[in-house]
Amino acid sequence: MALKLTQLSIAGVVLIEPPCFADNRGFFLETYHIEKYKDAGLDKKFVQDNQSHSSQNVLRGLHYQLKNPQGKLVYAVTGEIFDVALDIRYGSPTFGHWVSAVLSAENKHQLYVPEGFAHGFVVISESADVVYKCTDLYAPGDEYGVLWSDPAISIKWPVDTPVLSEKDQKNPILNKIPETRLPVY
Repeated sequence: MALKLTQLSIAGVVLIEPPCFADNRGFFLETYHIEKYKDAGLDKKFVQDNQSHSSQNVLRGLHYQLKNPQGKLVYAVTGEIFDVALDIRYGSPTFGHWVSAVLSAENKHQLYVPEGFAHGFVVISESADVVYKCTDLYAPGDEYGVLWSDPAISIKWPVDTPVLSEKDQKNPILNKIPETRLPVY
């Protein structure tokens, strides 16, 4: 069985369905195999893995790095999340547009979010453990964000009153971010 890739409506954002082999003992799944992903068109070098654990209604995002942009391969190992990729590349024909996917331990889907996008997710199950591989290292002085509830973007989050970090509550709306703090298309 091969990887099933679905190009979402914004170029570069890809939903991935890796083959899963299940029987009465459980299942086996390759969450990443460099050659198979390369053959499928995702020729990326991942340099850092991260894992987060969050309770229901926790929203993390929308985050990005500017000088050290990170592409992310995201999946849930427990629970279920509503995952969002927002195009913030200045000059892009899809600037300010977003796409989403439900990622869960049950469906085992992955989302590839390219460099130049802001990324975020909200937990829609009781809790979730989320793993994401990154194409660049975390750079503490290079963290930026877009307000999750920016009315001009109108992301249709499945949660009305999410639990947010203090930092994410203070993120600016996209049209208030100077061009110099956005990736260029």
